[in-house]
Amino acid sequence: MGAGVIKSKGGGSRRRHRGGKSAAMSEINVTPFVDVMLVLLIIFMVAAPLLTVGVPVELPKTAASALPTEQEEPLTITLTADGRMLIMNTDVAEGELIPKLTAIAAERTSRKVFLRADGAIPYERVAQVMGALNAGGFNEIGLVTDVDGPSMNGN
Repeated sequence: MGAGVIKSKGGGSRRRHRGGKSAAMSEINVTPFVDVMLVLLIIFMVAAPLLTVGVPVELPKTAASALPTEQEEPLTITLTADGRMLIMNTDVAEGELIPKLTAIAAERTSRKVFLRADGAIPYERVAQVMGALNAGGFNEIGLVTDVDGPSMNGN
């Protein structure tokens, strides 16, 4: 990245060279810049797949922190302890879940669904609802939990 000196080309006597003018080289050496950029490109190509490996799965009463919020209100399905199923705040029958979700999702930008289930509900019931959502084309399912649960590290 240094600037060099280019001597003017002239022929003839020594006297002319002695008083000859030298012009500064105004070209930038981009080779070190290209080297640095290629190294950064390789680092990001290796690191990018490692950032997308994790699958956020949360169960009730965990020590996990909340996920960042999005622009639109998330589509939420709630399973209550008395067996009711709700989309947002509206009761829905078991056979109507997927058709109603499909109609609602057609008007939304994201197909992400959050599943809230009471802790007293058997895991089998939660798995059945998740399977129905998956079969209906809703592959981005997040389980909603409460914070301040056990951290499993002795604290």
